[in-house]
Amino acid sequence: MLRRLQTLAATLVVGLVTAPLVHAGVCATDATGREVCLDQPATRIAALSPGATELVWAAGAGEQVVAVVSFSDYPPGATEVTSVGSHTRLDLEKLLSLEPDLVIGWVTGNPPEQLETLWELGLPVFSIEPRNFEAVSTTIEQLATLAGTEEAGFAEAERFRQGIAELTSEYRDAEPVSVFYQVWDEPLMTVNDDHLIGKMVTLCGGVNVFGDLDRLVPRISAEAVIAADPEAILAGGMGEENRQWLTRWESFPGLTASKRGNLFFIPPSLVQRPTPRMLEGSRLFCDKLDIARTRSEDR
Repeated sequence: MLRRLQTLAATLVVGLVTAPLVHAGVCATDATGREVCLDQPATRIAALSPGATELVWAAGAGEQVVAVVSFSDYPPGATEVTSVGSHTRLDLEKLLSLEPDLVIGWVTGNPPEQLETLWELGLPVFSIEPRNFEAVSTTIEQLATLAGTEEAGFAEAERFRQGIAELTSEYRDAEPVSVFYQVWDEPLMTVNDDHLIGKMVTLCGGVNVFGDLDRLVPRISAEAVIAADPEAILAGGMGEENRQWLTRWESFPGLTASKRGNLFFIPPSLVQRPTPRMLEGSRLFCDKLDIARTRSEDR
């Protein structure tokens, strides 16, 4: 297997060397601090996470994507691109056969040993990990630079940046609302304030009841939620229209969020990937917290 991969990699490298170059070199520094330079903008991009796929499209380079991984379902065109496994288990031989000239990795999602193998085989790997709103815009700009799609990518990055700035201004002095965001059901999981979803809560004037926990995505118990007694509970779910996770909290009528009817479903695709769709998700977050602010304790 390793010999086949090395042979494929050697063929790829020879192809890149013998291909005519424009000599318009481009460089960008990824989330690991590694500078990635290309002799010319990438034309065959492999995106190794659903979030990376969305970000490449946001950068205006969707037509240059030749490989994705499972669950890369947005935008619709991504479903037509060849899949090379999942973000945790790549088919390296299949990936190399597609001859990518740029690979977009996910720092905490892709196995580090697989990304290192790709480096060792001669593929330029640009690793991403947006941890705040500005990093989403910056990542889009970096990908646009590497793909030669600066006009479209920088415009989208600025649209997202301005949208977040407007929400920040609008909710800067909003009345605080204590919030529990449920990111998973079995086991029960939430996010802390360092997580991008936690930053969405803060952006909208919410106070994350588990914001001080050490882990980005900590496991908690139902008893801990009851003890925290949030004024609002927001949850995603298994699917874009499935609010089943909220039914658990309806069985606790003494819980403030349940008593006031502040159990809100949030489509997970709008908040759980660090992409421009987080702007739509943030607006939805803010709308739900506005509803919570209007509801009295007597509801």
